[in-house]
Amino acid sequence: MTHEEFLRLAAEGYNRIPLACETLVDFDTPLSIYLKLADAPNSYLLESVQGGEKWGRYSIIGLPARTVLRVHGHDILVSTDGVEVERQQSVDPLAFVEQFKARYKVPTIAGLPRFNGGLVGYFGYDSVRYVEQKLASCPNPDPLGTPDILLMVSDAVVVFDNLAGKMHAIVLADPAQPDAFAQGQARLGEILRQLRQPITPRLGVDLSAPLGEEPAFRSSYSRGDYEAAVSAIKEYILAGDCMQVVISQRMSIPFKAAPIDLYRALRCINPTPYMYFFNFGDFHVVGSSPEVLVRVEDGLVTVRPIAGTRPRGANEEADLALEEDLLSDAKEIAEHLMLIDLGRNDTGRVSQIGSVKLTEKMVIERYSNVMHIVSNVTGQLKPELSAMDALRAILPAGTLSGAPKIRAMQIIDELEPVKRGVYGGAVGYYAWNGNMDTAIAIRTAVIKDGELHVQAGAGIVADSVPALEWEETLNKRRAMFRAVALAEQTAE
Repeated sequence: MTHEEFLRLAAEGYNRIPLACETLVDFDTPLSIYLKLADAPNSYLLESVQGGEKWGRYSIIGLPARTVLRVHGHDILVSTDGVEVERQQSVDPLAFVEQFKARYKVPTIAGLPRFNGGLVGYFGYDSVRYVEQKLASCPNPDPLGTPDILLMVSDAVVVFDNLAGKMHAIVLADPAQPDAFAQGQARLGEILRQLRQPITPRLGVDLSAPLGEEPAFRSSYSRGDYEAAVSAIKEYILAGDCMQVVISQRMSIPFKAAPIDLYRALRCINPTPYMYFFNFGDFHVVGSSPEVLVRVEDGLVTVRPIAGTRPRGANEEADLALEEDLLSDAKEIAEHLMLIDLGRNDTGRVSQIGSVKLTEKMVIERYSNVMHIVSNVTGQLKPELSAMDALRAILPAGTLSGAPKIRAMQIIDELEPVKRGVYGGAVGYYAWNGNMDTAIAIRTAVIKDGELHVQAGAGIVADSVPALEWEETLNKRRAMFRAVALAEQTAE
């Protein structure tokens, strides 16, 4: 972009203008670029493996954000460079987020990647309480104390093209600032200079090393209490209160490794469509989620229900046998069909009439430790609505709550012993151009104060067996605990 083009866009009313450069980085990886440019609080790394097998083309590295928005309950705090610049209370913090994003008027520049900045972070499970009055307050204690919503203003990003071995560095310039164009170009030059610097190699992780026994964990439930909760849900189902409830347990262990080493291990042993590493300063969120919560791209809304699980087999023959067993399991199929209907209903609330389609139905996707039944639902967003309206309609996913959704969440409030926090919420971005891409926060660790917390749930239906549902939650956290063991090799 020339200085004249920059001035023209400023005259048109844009108050943040992307400046970009492209460079070859075929000797780097997204991880090495993150460590060179962004290894500091309020930074992130987003990567993707499509269908559990093929690496996604683009990885996104968010350089440390100056401005951060945090929401606790109805209290909203905006800080810049660690200093409070705005504080208010709102009955609807989601509306504040929408208004806050609208302050940034950013043009679409031809030739740039589809994501070139926005609000990046998470909307926790309890964000639903801003939408559903029947769930207006959480009755459970909150031992982790993480924000209900945490979003960084991502105004300097690197988008890494894994196929071409090149990257775009993008910074937002504020034309109201003196010498904004020159300052933006100087920042791009500094990014390129940092890329040329060597980094201290991190210790290798021996993937073949025996890991011993899994660590003993502290659960939010005893096994007996969890199985009793499953039995209580079955009574609710028998009484006609609900059809399914997803009940979860939080498992906590001491953690002494560097959080980035956990991400390194996780991306190797459990690559998924949504991998993320967030350094929020006082805590980290590290995840490898298989499931989209809601994606809105150029008006197309996508949800992708995952329900139905089996462990992976020892070989291809065993995998195929397990797939056949999964697809012939009446309980799993009934549960999945119910969640397809819920996904269609949620999508239909914000989509144009007649546009909702089931584009994939009950396909198997394989991951490192488990396989799942997956379907895909799309709809065309109503023109008067935004991606935030889609998030309101869909959060939390039926696969993390149950059906009917509101009654299931009331039962979760009654039976789960702690506030869910990040777990079951939405992790991802809300871009300046109005697009949104979020994953369900599952297979996700929260690292805070020397402890790692991971939560996993099971969908309870009428014929659920309490002992088997407990075991399902253990299977779902297995990849994370293996990644912890690998990461802690580097800390010894």
